[in-house]
Amino acid sequence: MSSLTVNTIPHATQVRCTSEELVVSLNDGRVISVPLVWFPRLARAKPEQLSDFELLGEGEGIHWPGLDEDISVLGLLEGRKSVEYRASRT
Repeated sequence: MSSLTVNTIPHATQVRCTSEELVVSLNDGRVISVPLVWFPRLARAKPEQLSDFELLGEGEGIHWPGLDEDISVLGLLEGRKSVEYRASRT
């Protein structure tokens, strides 16, 4: 017996930042959140800077032009922290 598996890559549909988390709603119904400190540029940003973002492509990534920050949805799902965060921990 064979089954058909459809692999779809989740895309961001909504993005918001709290004082402590980056919260991303996905097109498959999931909502993921990660600590804002994982992304030092976002953690240091003012609320108006955090709200100035754009979805890249069909929502594969998120870009904050004023902060020069790009985050991929796949990276969030894999738990990848920014290079800047990792460097500060070594």
